[in-house]
Amino acid sequence: MLEEEYQLEYFKSQGLVRKICSKCGSAFWTRNPEREDCGDAPCVPYSFIGNPVFKPHSLDEMREAYLSFFENQGHTRIKRYPVAARWRDDIYLTIASIADFQPFVTSGVVPPPANPLTISQSCIRLNDLDSVGRSGRHLTTFEMMAHHAFNSDSEEIYWKDRTVELCDQFIESIGGDLKDVTYKEHPWIGGGNAGPSVEVMIGGLEIATLVFMSLGKTRNDKEPVMLEGTAYYPIDLRIVDTGYGLERLVWASKGSPTIYDAIFPEMVNDLMVSAGIEALLDDPEFTRILGMNARYAGLMDITGSNLVSMRKKVAENIGVSYEKLQSIMEPVERIYAITDHTRCLAYMLGDCIVPSNAQEGYLARLVIRRTLRMMNEIGLKDDLADLIERQMRSIGIDSFEQDISIVREIVANEVIKYEQTMERGARIVQKIAAGYKKENKPVPLKELITLYDSHGLPPEIVRDVAAKEGAEVELPDNFYSLVADLHSESDDEVKEDPYAGIRQRVSALPPTRRLYYEQVADTEFEAMVIDQFEDYVVLDQTLFYPEGGGQPADIGNLVSNEMMVKVENTFKIGDVILHKVKGEKLKRGTPVKGVVDEDYRWTMMRHHTATHILLHAAKEVLGVHVHQAGAQKGYESSRMDLRHFRHITADELKRIEIAANRLIYSNVHVYTEWEDRTRAEQKYGFCLYQGGVPPGKEIRIVKVSGDVQACAGTHCRNTGEVGSIKIIRVEHVQDGIERIEFAAGLSAVRYMQKVENLLDVSADALSVQRENLPSSVERFFMEWKEQKKQIEKIQNELVELKLNSIEAENIKGIPVAVHEIDASPKELVSIATRFANEGGVGLIVGGDERIHVVAASGVGSVNAGEIVKTVCNILGGKGGGKPGLAQGVGNDRTQIQNALSAGKELISKLI
Repeated sequence: MLEEEYQLEYFKSQGLVRKICSKCGSAFWTRNPEREDCGDAPCVPYSFIGNPVFKPHSLDEMREAYLSFFENQGHTRIKRYPVAARWRDDIYLTIASIADFQPFVTSGVVPPPANPLTISQSCIRLNDLDSVGRSGRHLTTFEMMAHHAFNSDSEEIYWKDRTVELCDQFIESIGGDLKDVTYKEHPWIGGGNAGPSVEVMIGGLEIATLVFMSLGKTRNDKEPVMLEGTAYYPIDLRIVDTGYGLERLVWASKGSPTIYDAIFPEMVNDLMVSAGIEALLDDPEFTRILGMNARYAGLMDITGSNLVSMRKKVAENIGVSYEKLQSIMEPVERIYAITDHTRCLAYMLGDCIVPSNAQEGYLARLVIRRTLRMMNEIGLKDDLADLIERQMRSIGIDSFEQDISIVREIVANEVIKYEQTMERGARIVQKIAAGYKKENKPVPLKELITLYDSHGLPPEIVRDVAAKEGAEVELPDNFYSLVADLHSESDDEVKEDPYAGIRQRVSALPPTRRLYYEQVADTEFEAMVIDQFEDYVVLDQTLFYPEGGGQPADIGNLVSNEMMVKVENTFKIGDVILHKVKGEKLKRGTPVKGVVDEDYRWTMMRHHTATHILLHAAKEVLGVHVHQAGAQKGYESSRMDLRHFRHITADELKRIEIAANRLIYSNVHVYTEWEDRTRAEQKYGFCLYQGGVPPGKEIRIVKVSGDVQACAGTHCRNTGEVGSIKIIRVEHVQDGIERIEFAAGLSAVRYMQKVENLLDVSADALSVQRENLPSSVERFFMEWKEQKKQIEKIQNELVELKLNSIEAENIKGIPVAVHEIDASPKELVSIATRFANEGGVGLIVGGDERIHVVAASGVGSVNAGEIVKTVCNILGGKGGGKPGLAQGVGNDRTQIQNALSAGKELISKLI
């Protein structure tokens, strides 16, 4: 970033000078011309510990002080966004306040909710997960207080000088001394944007970052700026993107040893008592070491570093042995991390994230399991759900959509899954560790990540189990941070554009008028052909719905005076709708009549409206955390995937179906309207986005009773037009995702008729009335079970009889039976095994169509698999198995005696 980006008039007018840090080489601005360091850790240790740099503030007091200050400076205060970034399709969690406004506001597609604005945004970042608790300053969850201004060519709000001036004024308002503040130059990159920024330091602590977002990745005709090997281009908006750390400001106002002691004092104390280490709190030596450790905690950012070497460096700086520092700090750091993680989970679960093995649910489970592991390591007996509930109450229950009782149920479910994972995990690790031990290699990081992703096994457990097997493990100190990074962003591959060859031609055409929104119940319309090429027809207006949002395209016909062509598919490129047709070519300028397949259109409308109804019913029965993960509409049936923390029971499914049909019979009006995206988000929240985020400045809102979604599909005019909904089945497609398959309208009737037909066929087969089918099936089943027992008894008796007819030959003192017998494969196994159990060898063949071969060995030197392989080769087949029991098949009956002779000869040789 060019040096002139930081040459601010405000810096010069206030007497600040630009210097280069003697420790890290970074440029910074200061009011003290004698200063040689940038003021950032680890260039300097924390100096505010025991010596606060601000007036004492609680979290609530500091937040209000900040928001009130900026309100008084002309900013509009807005509510926080959820920590689940459902308005984004590239990230899963809200990682910064600017993430609230990416990509639509920052790209200029939609206006901001206010300009300028101020917000205190709850954020979650897991990329420093392993540093939490250890560094004294890292958190997974923090509030980024911010003021934002969105400048354009037509409206200048304020830019760099005013931003820094406001920062100074706020610092002074909470008691800070500006002579102690440094502004460190640091280019910023994030979310596809970039720009110069200054990091604001005081007392060795970074308390704010002031970003001047002026660049983007989207190529344009302006001169690019290269940052970290990537080209960024000047954007139309110039955005003031600031971030003030609420928790860091509170910490600096209290001067406590760590940030955790500043923001969680009561909970930290209670957990230390619960863990049995409260005696440390009264030990002056502990207090001294804790405070000294915190002063040098800036060294403890473990990303890419070795924790042991850093711990030794800190121990050397504070004058204690590494062993003593480690023994004191390890349990305390776990207390700090547990306290932080439970607040993170309070936000995650409170904002309706459902733990699973994918997307944001994966990250929630990652934090839950890491917390449980640390609780176990220090013997903490507290209930995890209790700790999360305590954090939710501290934050404020009214901050969340989610009910605490549901949160408790989710956590209890996750604890059970964790315990089950630990029970079965040891066997998996033993096998893998033995393999690497045999190759004389350590278990690699890639294997650890696979074990965690596929089996949920923490690397510490893998390390301990592997050690018992004599295998080493490559376990980096920042393992959890690496895993979190792998799962923090969408990994959707960029798909090849299927319309690349026609996109340029289509872009020159005018937008198609979408009659399917204006005349939802119509199926015929008049239009003009404005273009025709290959198999595609473009009309000036159309009733044909183009495929999208999980809804298939309409089908039908286009009719002119001379011909009729069949519409096989309809799709949209930009604002132009294309009809893929089969038949003769329609010429440009030809007037046509469009006829949409009425049955197909109404079936799609009913199924799409039914999806909204079922989602509303599922939330009513299961809870507000239920979120649509995807949907696909069909003709005979449709499906909807729901995020839910356990299997949906049969009773719940019935209640959902009843609630859905009750809504249909209420004949509620279905409202559809186009709204400004920002206004819609403020009015309805981010549950608007179910299963995807539509593009554009305006979004189409569909309201079906309490269900409000951004949805572009076709819908009935009222719920009564759906007719009825019949749930066909529920399927558990993956952890945390339940799939409901259903039918609506006439499709529901056809499905119920199909079920009735199955009942009738079954009743006829048993010669009973339909209502007597359950009792008759139960009676026949019980009789079948009893007969099965009798058959098995008779088969065992037959085996005994056949065994009595077989004579074993004594070979070197070992009984060996080699025979052909008319018996089933199961009986062959029983006979051969009997000889093996008596310390002998059995080679038995039999069967009608194919020749079944079974060998069983109770002699260590005789390998049954080797015998079967030899015999089957002669019989023209193949087989194998374990040394004790093996089976195979053959086809050549003329070779049975030769095969048995060869088998007997081999057995003799092995004995």
